[in-house]
Order: sequence, then structure tokens, then C-alpha cells
Amino acid sequence: MKSFDRAVLADVLNKGITQLELDLNAAQIEKLLDYLALLFKWNAVYNLTSLRDPMQMVTHHLLDSLAAVPAFAGAANVLDVGAGGGLPGMVLAIARPDMKVSMIDTVHKKTAFLTQVKAELELSNVTVYTMRVEQLQVKLPFDVITSRAFADLSDFVNWSGHLLAEGGRFIALKGVAPADERERLPEQWKVQKLQPLRVPGLEAERHLVFIEKTE
Repeated sequence: MKSFDRAVLADVLNKGITQLELDLNAAQIEKLLDYLALLFKWNAVYNLTSLRDPMQMVTHHLLDSLAAVPAFAGAANVLDVGAGGGLPGMVLAIARPDMKVSMIDTVHKKTAFLTQVKAELELSNVTVYTMRVEQLQVKLPFDVITSRAFADLSDFVNWSGHLLAEGGRFIALKGVAPADERERLPEQWKVQKLQPLRVPGLEAERHLVFIEKTE
């Protein structure tokens, strides 16, 4: 399915949300579909994701990111590093309108897309930065810093550790649980938890890696 059939995609998305037991209202589901439509449209020109089939985008992108939403319970201020086309950041922002979500990427065409999504979907809880995360300075540090298929775990924490609030945590969205990456973490960081994810309609391995500072 290469064309964008909103009704069919909505059906798959709704079933997946039910399986994930997420409490999303009709307006949020419409926003997720609006976001998907923009991603599909812009992707033809900007190559934001290697996926071209909107049905695959529902499972591999939307439901994949939605499966991680419960891990952000209690977070109020989140940073998505290497946000790309907005995964998981944009999905988190729609699913958790009470949470501030910042997204950072070095690629201008990607942040231009994110800024467009923010405007069209009227997401007042979203902030977009175009720069290297090492150079970002903020007044209010983040409770959670996340990334999806961004970089080696040690690079991820080294580059963005200065932005994490006291007592905060990293949550990395990974495919397979990378043992070698976990072993390479700098001394003051440790993997506190490794959580397998079940994504509706997706057979591939998915894990959340929770990283915290050792005392």
C-alpha cells in the first residue's frame, strides 16, 4: 500500500493503540494521522525516513514510538536527540500534551519539517533546535533525554549528559539490546533497566534502555 488511505491507516492505528492499552482521545488519534500524512508527503522530497509505505510507517514509526509512551510517565520536560522526522519526539508530544518535548537535529531539512508539523498541528508543547546537542544550552535541564536509533549509547550520554537534570534518566529506543554498547558506557553511567517492547504488527526486536548516573 503506497497510497495514503486515511481510513485504512486509522483502523490499524486504532487497533494498535487498543493493544498497547494507551488512553488517547479521538483528537489525539487524528493528530497522529495528520502527522503521518505530513511525514508521508514531505518524505517524497526530503527523504526523512527510508520507509515509503504509509502502512509500514504506522507500525514501524507511530506504534513503535507509542509503545514507549508509558516509560515517560512522570516526565515533564523531555529532549529527543537526533530527532530526525520526529520519532519518538513528535509522537510523545501528541500522546502527552501535558509534557514539554524538545527535539534537536543537525539537519536543517529535518528541523524545518518538525517546525512545520508543530505549526500545522498547533503543538504548543514542542520546541525545535537545529544544532549539535553538545552545543545546546538550556535554562531548565531535562528530566528525560531520549533517542531512537541515534548513536552508540556512550556517545549519546557523553554528548547530551550536560542537559540532564539531577536525578534524570536517559531512555534510548533500540532494536536489539546491544551488550557491547552497554559495556562501553562511561564509568558514571549505568544501565538501570532493559525493557523489551511489544509493538503491534511488528515482529522485530525492540528494547528500551534506561540509563542513570551512579552515585
